[in-house]
Amino acid sequence: MSTILVTPVTTEKAYGQSQKNIYVFNVPVKANKNEILDAIEAQYGVKIAAIKTLIQSGKAIRFSRGKNKFPGKTTRSDSKKAYVTLAAGSSLAIFEQPAQEETK
Repeated sequence: MSTILVTPVTTEKAYGQSQKNIYVFNVPVKANKNEILDAIEAQYGVKIAAIKTLIQSGKAIRFSRGKNKFPGKTTRSDSKKAYVTLAAGSSLAIFEQPAQEETK
């Protein structure tokens, strides 16, 4: 079994979801829910109640191939997100700021 890298999303929408004990993570496109569950529990040490995943299609973009060339079209790569609901009593300290010492 390979380890997968899950990274939390730190946006305003993700912050609003964290108030409801739902956290958003960027995950590899090929990862399934069981692999995501194991990776988050191992990396953050929390208990998970539910997982919802979605794949965001890559955005279509245009690019230029020189001064007189017709612009080409391509798409960015797809990305996958996981919306993780934590069990009651569990929380993550993603949006909390560390305490700063006062200097005199």
